[in-house]
Amino acid sequence: MLEEIRISGLGIIESSTLELGPGLTVVTGETGAGKTMIVTALGLLLGGRGDAGSVRKGKKAARVEGVIDARSLPGVVDATEEAGGEVEEGRVLVARTVAAEGRARAYVGGATVPVATLGSVTSPLVAVHGQSDQHRLLQPRAQRDSLDRFGGETVAELIAAYADIHAELRRVESELDEVTTHARERAQEADLLRFGLGEVEAVSPESGEDVTLAQEEEKLGYADTLRTAAEQAREALSSEVDAPDAMGAISAARQALDGVRDHDPDAASLADRLAEVAYLLSDLSADVASYATAIETDPARLAAVSERRAALTALTRKYGETIDEVLAWAETGAKRLLELDSDDDRIAELRSERTRLRSALAEAGLALSEARTKAAGVLSEAVSDELTGLAMPHARLVVDVRQKETEAPASEEEPHAPLKVGSGKATRWLRYGSNGLDEVELLLAANTGSEPRPLHKGASGGELSRVMLAIEVVLAATSPVPTFVFDEVDAGVGGTAAVEIGRRLAQLARTAQVLVVTHLPQVAAFADHHVAVEKTSDGVVTSSGLSVLDDESRERELSRMLAGLTASDTAIAHARELLEVARSAKA
Repeated sequence: MLEEIRISGLGIIESSTLELGPGLTVVTGETGAGKTMIVTALGLLLGGRGDAGSVRKGKKAARVEGVIDARSLPGVVDATEEAGGEVEEGRVLVARTVAAEGRARAYVGGATVPVATLGSVTSPLVAVHGQSDQHRLLQPRAQRDSLDRFGGETVAELIAAYADIHAELRRVESELDEVTTHARERAQEADLLRFGLGEVEAVSPESGEDVTLAQEEEKLGYADTLRTAAEQAREALSSEVDAPDAMGAISAARQALDGVRDHDPDAASLADRLAEVAYLLSDLSADVASYATAIETDPARLAAVSERRAALTALTRKYGETIDEVLAWAETGAKRLLELDSDDDRIAELRSERTRLRSALAEAGLALSEARTKAAGVLSEAVSDELTGLAMPHARLVVDVRQKETEAPASEEEPHAPLKVGSGKATRWLRYGSNGLDEVELLLAANTGSEPRPLHKGASGGELSRVMLAIEVVLAATSPVPTFVFDEVDAGVGGTAAVEIGRRLAQLARTAQVLVVTHLPQVAAFADHHVAVEKTSDGVVTSSGLSVLDDESRERELSRMLAGLTASDTAIAHARELLEVARSAKA
């Protein structure tokens, strides 16, 4: 909901603030006072085109700010944060500036954003209806969505069922297209996999074999060097030719300390430790001798290992860095090959599934069309009744629900071929989309005997505003828009019809925030909040300001609207009578 609009330097408005609350707010004022500047300001906040000519003379730029209460609007919060803006205490500040040179800037939550981003945040919150701005409900998608919401839970369930089948059909068709369109590529892929798996199978590698063989080849290649080193180590530990060795040195040290062990416990301890070292050296010497004996020069085994490693390396060059990776590739490749080899069976399964889903989708689409048609009849009648009370007694709204027929396809296997419904001479081929088989359009027959025409062609500007009001009143309970703006919706009417317009605006304001620019006192009398636009001039510059009226000032403003007089007792009495009628009607 909009809480506040601040305007500066726009048209004849130098600086004004419009505080908005729930319910119905009306804006009144003399002709030329600047009422339409409020709608212009809203248009800028909604991402509309900025006109440098609207910048007030002497100002560098026009600026419009709006405060949005987003506590019950999670979509606005998410959009603001995504744009880089901040939400403070559940409120979002949006702004738009238009420079006198023509440059425009937009802001959301304090962050500078493109104008289109500002519009994407704010436009879903406000529906503007004026003689030059009737966009939302003139869009085919908005008309269909409005009918669907009006249809309630019944239509919603049918839409959900249809959407599920449609999504599954799209998935099946996509997979079928993948299998059939890329058959040659898939066959080539299968041949490559088959060849690679054959190479792996011919070598039959084992997990970790490349690492084990690399170690063995290294050992076999340096067998003589390893044996010589081992024999030299054994000789240094325990010589067989009475040469000095480690065992002899340890034995001599032990004997020296054993000779004095009775004189000092520390010497005895050291002698015992040397005995342990002697035992360890003896064991180590035996192990080194055994290692040297075990090393054999085996050219045949070395050649076999080298040949096996070469075979493994050929695999790792193609299918993985290591043999473990090669084995993983082979496992994945075998599964993929099985999938590719079963293409013919899979194609048959997918075609059968597509046929079943197309039939189910046609059935679900017809059920949805029937429900929409029933809802359309109720909506048409309800809006037509509203138009009678809005000085359009001969107008009739028609909600046209029609299927998109086309010629029979050469084959139902064509991509996105239309759906077949009926049989024999009653066979029809219908185009379809994710939202059903239907096109929905709101048509208006403005006079008795006239043919229904699209809204923007079947009514004048003032009539179209009233048609939109009637539609919004009927759709109010299901509308997702929190704020409605009507600019001179009462153009060309008066008397009882004007009272009925006021009554319906008040009715719409029970479930939404409504802002109305009006020149009719019968409409203004129904307001919950009344704002007057007052024009002043110092002889050089003309300015306008906004003021919220209390009960007494409302009576004076209504009397001015009624008779052009603010001090007439008769006009004041008439204004009070209007206010009383409005209070009673609202109650």
